[in-house]
Amino acid sequence: MWEKPIEAEGYNLPELGGESRAFTLVEVLVVISIISVLMAILMPVLGKIRRQARMLQGISNMRAIVNAVQYYALDNTNNYPESVATIGVGSYWNWQEPTMLTGYRKRSPQLHRSMSAYLGEYIRNAKTIFCTNAPEKYKYLQQAWEAGDEWDNPDTAPVPDPVIGVYCFYWNYLGYLGQPWGIFRGPYSTFKGPGESDLLVTDYFGYDHWRSPDAYGSCEQLRKADITPGTYVSSAYWSCPGTGSEVERQKLNIKLNAGYMDGHVESYNPSETVPMKVSISPDGSVPYPDGIGPGIFYLPLKALD
Repeated sequence: MWEKPIEAEGYNLPELGGESRAFTLVEVLVVISIISVLMAILMPVLGKIRRQARMLQGISNMRAIVNAVQYYALDNTNNYPESVATIGVGSYWNWQEPTMLTGYRKRSPQLHRSMSAYLGEYIRNAKTIFCTNAPEKYKYLQQAWEAGDEWDNPDTAPVPDPVIGVYCFYWNYLGYLGQPWGIFRGPYSTFKGPGESDLLVTDYFGYDHWRSPDAYGSCEQLRKADITPGTYVSSAYWSCPGTGSEVERQKLNIKLNAGYMDGHVESYNPSETVPMKVSISPDGSVPYPDGIGPGIFYLPLKALD
């Protein structure tokens, strides 16, 4: 314990080996200043280390998702699960954003409305299907995953609720790319068909979602980003204003990850992406009008090779 000596204007170091040392107030302030400078240097470094650790966990999550989809296919005549990113029933349905974990309702009695009804046997912990760098986790993520097709948010009226996450899932999914790409076709089975991509999962990175108009959105933290809060059906994500131009997109300084059919996960930049719109027709040929709906989802360019 520090003591102020009677005979000196300063502070005594407790005796060590029979000797003591008086510290002046100036010396104490110098030490405090040095510690403050070191903390100012170390805090950004520690923050970067934490982000890197979360990114590595995110890569691990994607590998687990890819493996789960492949195991499902092995147990189901090489076919991947149906996409749950739809709304409507029978012949009256259209695509929804590829971040859906649980749909609004079953499209038919033979199809599930929840991803966990297909993959729950292979993925037990719902954290696996959620981006580690997202600003906050969906409140009932684990409960919704375990409930599967029976999920209903307890905070709302007794009507089945959807769940929207922050990864994009592209197996058995169609989206509108426009010229010169045409239609994006996610893989239907382990036997990749003509015109199908080998892309299975990506981080969410998009633009002009109805929850954040005229802004980029991502589960990875954008520079000078705000949080677009979650709702009773959807997860929070990072967002920042922008124009959506290709030149502007090239300047966004974030790393995104994508998982592919062969099991590997790799990083890519916003400049290495192609915009995809959600389709309001089952064949993927009619996009949502500009300024309406879930906006643009950026796909890694490699997924279209």
